[in-house]
Amino acid sequence: MMSDRQDVKHAFPNVVTSTIGAAKRLIETFAQPWLVQLVLRLALAVPFWKSGILKWNGFLQLNDTAIDLFTQEFQLHLPGGPYPFPAPAVFAFLSGCGEVTFPVLLVLGLGTRFAAAGLILMTCIIELTIPDGWPIHLTWVAMALGIAAWGPGRISIDYLLGDRSFRS
Repeated sequence: MMSDRQDVKHAFPNVVTSTIGAAKRLIETFAQPWLVQLVLRLALAVPFWKSGILKWNGFLQLNDTAIDLFTQEFQLHLPGGPYPFPAPAVFAFLSGCGEVTFPVLLVLGLGTRFAAAGLILMTCIIELTIPDGWPIHLTWVAMALGIAAWGPGRISIDYLLGDRSFRS
């Protein structure tokens, strides 16, 4: 009888260990680097694209709302401020261009590291404009840093052009 208890006592850790091992192998099967890199690019592109597309009436034609936001609503929260944006029409135009161009580059995987760096810069400016949004801004920067560090992955034009600096 004592022997049966010892067998059960030793079998339990083995079952737990093998179950954890099986779960780990399953996760590793799905979390392939190329898939993670693709999903990061798509996930980061979405919020910027959605914001950027609302700023345009047509090709290179900003709508009045975009300019009004930078003229009347948005302010830079710097020490001693907040301060109005200098040249609000220019900032609105640059913002609209970046919010549309960088996501397209990310989705295509073309100039991916450049696009990620551009979105990091944009996120820093957004943080100065909307400081209470830091939790989501931190998420955007983390995704962009991951893309910049590990590259676009196999499913990208950059990969086809030779950007294989990280195992994808």
